[in-house]
Amino acid sequence: MSFKSLPLIALALALPACMGTENRGIESVHQPVVQRTDYVIDLTTNGYGLATGERERLDGWFRSIDLAYGDRVAVDDPSGSGAARADVQALLGRRGLALTGAAPVTAGAIAPGTARVVVSRAAASVKGCPDWSRPSSPDFTSSTMSNYGCASNAALASMVADPLDLVQGREGATAIDTMTASRAIKSYLETAPTGKQGLKNERTGKGN
Repeated sequence: MSFKSLPLIALALALPACMGTENRGIESVHQPVVQRTDYVIDLTTNGYGLATGERERLDGWFRSIDLAYGDRVAVDDPSGSGAARADVQALLGRRGLALTGAAPVTAGAIAPGTARVVVSRAAASVKGCPDWSRPSSPDFTSSTMSNYGCASNAALASMVADPLDLVQGREGATAIDTMTASRAIKSYLETAPTGKQGLKNERTGKGN
């Protein structure tokens, strides 16, 4: 073998270590990405709330978009009367949901005599996973595996009830309900141990 071919061999050995996703930190490069979609409907008002037939139209619209827990519903009513907001809240109450705060900015002006209902739906996912683009060895850059963090972060993205909480967490309540806070501890202390009555005999007399 000629000495001239040694640099080529060294380059070939180094190439696998330079390929694929590089992650030289403690945090995984595969982080959940949150995408938000806004659904909008404009409803006619009459000064005392939603106009006749608009409640039914809104209820059908909720069914068409499969409104569910985790969706954020807001009302943008330029009149500021609050009557339309109360009607929307009544429909949401049947589904166990509640209105959120201020409505997000949406395209198009709201016509006089109408109120806009905005449903914001977020979804979280981890892009590029699974990622086996980088071989585990040899690695001369002290990089973790290219798939590092994919499993835990993908599980977090799929289990979180409201993906927007991954962007900005919720503030804690100013008041603390001590009864609720101590319920789990009280149940643990008062529940009798499962083995208190002795071991259960599972023998049925059949077999050996």
